[in-house]
Amino acid sequence: MAEQLTLDSIEPEPEKQSAKIEKRSIKERRQQVLTVLTHLLHSEKGMERMTTARLAKEVGVSEAALYRYFPSKTKMFEALIENIESSLFSRISYSIKMETNTLNRVHDILQMIFDFARKNPGLTRVLTGHALMFEEAKLQARVALFFDRLELQFVNILQMRKLREGKTFPIDERTIATYLVTFCEGQFMRLVRTNFRHMPNQGFEQQWRFIEPLFE
Repeated sequence: MAEQLTLDSIEPEPEKQSAKIEKRSIKERRQQVLTVLTHLLHSEKGMERMTTARLAKEVGVSEAALYRYFPSKTKMFEALIENIESSLFSRISYSIKMETNTLNRVHDILQMIFDFARKNPGLTRVLTGHALMFEEAKLQARVALFFDRLELQFVNILQMRKLREGKTFPIDERTIATYLVTFCEGQFMRLVRTNFRHMPNQGFEQQWRFIEPLFE
């Protein structure tokens, strides 16, 4: 199981990314490898193929040492995806506990997801698949599972509306959930396409006006 990163600290500070990792525990070493990998994904060369030689150089160890922390590059990306998933879904669970109104729940979750992308833009290259183009196909499938899980989470939230508020939607909840996930994916793609110039949370409240009528 991958070590967990906090939501606000997945992206490292650039000046910390090349720190040596000797005399640290295996867990700390794995953590720093993931942190450096995330920083590289955020860099100007983040769209280039990620090699273990490049990663080892940035971490400050040999490639052989790098493979002592992770058996393969695929395992590194799998750990990143698990950390993204854990961070986002723990926040979603917290939002569900704190907010009972369905409209507000969906609004807050979308806002949180876009704020995550703003704080961790390099990781959106993983979620869009751009960082995985030269990697094993199963990583793309793993990202697809993440979005499937997100869609199911939205379906559950929307279906609970009838029980909690006695209200239904004019269209099927699954259709709405699919739209919400597609909205998120589109914002991630735009962020990567513009080289992180247009953050997903910019103009969100105006965009929310197109979604809000579904809850009336």
